[in-house]
Amino acid sequence: MNILVLGGGGREHAIAWALAQSPNCDDLFVAPGNGGTAQIAENIATLDVDSGAAVLGFSRDHDIDMVVIGPEAPLVAGVADVLREAGIAVFGPDAQGARLEGSKTYSKQFMEDNGIPTARYASFTELDPALAYIRELGAPIVVKADGLAAGKGVFVAETEEVAEDAVRSCFDGAFGDAGSTVLIEECLTGPECSLLAFVTNGHAFCMTTAQDHKRAFDGDRGPNTGGMGVYSPVPIVTDEELAEMRRIMEVAAAATAKEPFEHDYRGVLYGGFMLTPEGPKVLEFNARFGDPETQVVLPRLESDLVEVMYAVAQGRFEDIDLRWSDTWAVCVVLASEGYPGAYEKGKVILGIDEAEDLKGVTVFHAGTALNSDGELITAGGRVLNVVALGESFDDAREAAYDAVDLINFEGKQYRTDIGKRAASGRGAWE
Repeated sequence: MNILVLGGGGREHAIAWALAQSPNCDDLFVAPGNGGTAQIAENIATLDVDSGAAVLGFSRDHDIDMVVIGPEAPLVAGVADVLREAGIAVFGPDAQGARLEGSKTYSKQFMEDNGIPTARYASFTELDPALAYIRELGAPIVVKADGLAAGKGVFVAETEEVAEDAVRSCFDGAFGDAGSTVLIEECLTGPECSLLAFVTNGHAFCMTTAQDHKRAFDGDRGPNTGGMGVYSPVPIVTDEELAEMRRIMEVAAAATAKEPFEHDYRGVLYGGFMLTPEGPKVLEFNARFGDPETQVVLPRLESDLVEVMYAVAQGRFEDIDLRWSDTWAVCVVLASEGYPGAYEKGKVILGIDEAEDLKGVTVFHAGTALNSDGELITAGGRVLNVVALGESFDDAREAAYDAVDLINFEGKQYRTDIGKRAASGRGAWE
């Protein structure tokens, strides 16, 4: 099969890496791609991935058999709709399904309609009612830009004043149109956990658990980011909690086979959970693979990803068979100095080959590119995802940080405590 992957981050490098290992993968293209995907596929830097017409034209010109949509923006823009109507297999939901991520208010209503446990909330398009609701609920409280904000439009406010400032920043245009509606919800307590599922024709095929680290600095301090590290599986999840999360994902998947979704939700449904004292509750649904969760989930997948994705794209749920390794995976994100704020690009990266010589280590590129001299350089906020597999959690963590020490670029920024809290047991959240 000829396959086109849309996206240029660490998630897309991990997806392309897994697809390239399949004997069913012939020509592989990634648009726009990055310095890592260039080593395993042909990068298409000029393709407008948010344009259904452009992606369709490229697919026809290159005899593409399946398009895999990585980021949320092309999904919300309806790229999958255009391709499916033209008869091209697409891994990724249509625009209606993507609203589960594109609008947090819509997603919350979906949860209410289907009896999915979540936090108490209200949404607002005007400042004064939003401020009044903050004072009614009190702090701590969570403020979210309703639309797509690249993982940065969420504020966990410890005081009412901070929450009010967050609401004002949304309405003042800090997140563009994404902040024109603001969601305010109660602050749930407990550890977070992600559970992703392949979804097609109303059936959910759950993957393995993962736990991201959103805050920029050690000790879960600093601003939210797109993710600074992750591991899989999550050792603190009980059997009862896992069963409940799977049940919730199955309920959500079944709902996508009904109006208004019908049968066009074919892709990944990402469940972001909080493990509260009352049981797992959904913080958010996303309509695609997580980043950086993908980077630890797919290396543990033993099934042929091409076969799985093609079955999902065609609605053949009866042909999906997921098999997972017993290894542990830990990912440490290397970021540019200043991320998630302003940062410089163009720093030369050294040591990746030496890092990947370590047993079980793979480095997925995120914000990288090649300069005019053919050198690998930084080209984004999150630069690299250093992933290590190990027979135990401790083995994987140690290998990941050994690899991190071998990679260098000016201003390298990373967290030193990825997985440390979970290694201490559930009591670390009490």
